[in-house]
Amino acid sequence: MTTLDGKTSAGKGLAGKIALVTGAGSGMGLETARALAGDGATVVLVGRRQDALDAVRTAIAADGGTAHARAADITDGADVERVIDWVHRELGPVDILINNAGSASTVPNPLWMPMDEWRQVLEVNLTAVFRLTQAVLPDMLDRQTGTVVTVSSLAAVTPNLLGGAAYGAAKAGVRNFMSFLHTTFRNQGLRAITVLPGEADTPILDSRSRPPTPAERANMLQPEDVADAIRLAVTLPQRIALQEIVVAPTRQRDVSLDLDVARWVGAPENKLPQA
Repeated sequence: MTTLDGKTSAGKGLAGKIALVTGAGSGMGLETARALAGDGATVVLVGRRQDALDAVRTAIAADGGTAHARAADITDGADVERVIDWVHRELGPVDILINNAGSASTVPNPLWMPMDEWRQVLEVNLTAVFRLTQAVLPDMLDRQTGTVVTVSSLAAVTPNLLGGAAYGAAKAGVRNFMSFLHTTFRNQGLRAITVLPGEADTPILDSRSRPPTPAERANMLQPEDVADAIRLAVTLPQRIALQEIVVAPTRQRDVSLDLDVARWVGAPENKLPQA
C-alpha cells in the first residue's frame, strides 16, 4: 500500500487482528476478506455455503494469508452464537466485524410484495447486523477498541424500485443503527462505520427484475472497489473513524426501463397495464 507521503508500507498493519466477514463467499465480502487477510488479519469467513467459503479460504492461503471458513445462517441466533463461541475459543475476541451479507426481495413494489419477503429481507440486512454486533460489542467495549463496518447502500438515501421497498428500508435501518453506535460508544473506543455503495456488479444483481447487461455492469462499481474503501477505513489508525463512506460509480446509467419493469413484478394479472 502506498501512503500519502509516497512511501510503501509492508501491508501487514492488521497483524494479530481477528476480522469476521459475513457474506464472504462472493462479491464484496470475498474481496474484503482477501484485502484484510493481505494486511495480516486472521479472517473468519461466514456465509451460507461451505463450498464457496472453502474456495475463498484456499485463495487466501495461496496468497499467504490466514482464513477460517464457518458456514452459518446469520438470521439464526443459535448459528450466530455458535460461530462467535468458536471464534472466542479458537482465536480470541473479534477485533473487526464486517457486516456485508445482503439480500433483496424478488418483488420490489410494496403493492405486491409478500409479507414473508419483507421479513426475510429485514432479517438478513437489518436484524442480523444487530445480532452480530450485539455479540461482539461487549468484548470491544471491555477492551476500549474495535471496529464495526456495515455495508449499507445508496438505496438508504435514495430508495427506489431497483432494490425495492424492503431493501431500501433495511439499508436505511442499518445506517441509522451504525450512527447510533457511533454517537453512543465512540468515547469507549468503538469505530462504527457505514459504507454506502451505489450500483455494484455483484451476484445480487442477478435477482433484479431486469438484470443489467454486461455492458451496463462494466461501468458499475466492482466488488474490489468497495473492498478498497473498507480496507482504508479499517487500516487507518484507531483514532480515525470514517463514519460514512459513499462509493458511487462515476457514470450514472439510465435506469428508467429497470424501474418500469420492476414496478409490475408480482402484480396480479388484472392489474397489469394493457398493451
